[in-house]
Amino acid sequence: MVEYIVGCKWSMQILSLICHGIDRPGAITRSIDGLTTKVQNDCLSKMVNFGILEKFSYPEVPPRVEYKLTSFGRRFIAILDTIAELQREIDANRGIITSIHPTVSKFSVEIEK
Repeated sequence: MVEYIVGCKWSMQILSLICHGIDRPGAITRSIDGLTTKVQNDCLSKMVNFGILEKFSYPEVPPRVEYKLTSFGRRFIAILDTIAELQREIDANRGIITSIHPTVSKFSVEIEK
């Protein structure tokens, strides 16, 4: 599970957007250049199956779908934040400018507790 999420360039960006309140599929697609609807849906489905996200469907016209972090997902994000901070420390000690993508530099800014 971790390998799929961390190793997928789209999943990390999607998670970051959801953490920052962009939780509807259309908004996610518009926010990430090059992300196709099919790939996005695959990533979201896998994260729902892993228990990181929960899908909420509303009986409206047009239909509305939102994705939210589960309690497990919030714990997972906290671990990713710790790893990102460690990477920044390692890079700083080596005189390297941190190369973490800006959309994944800090996940938990908007996480609801």
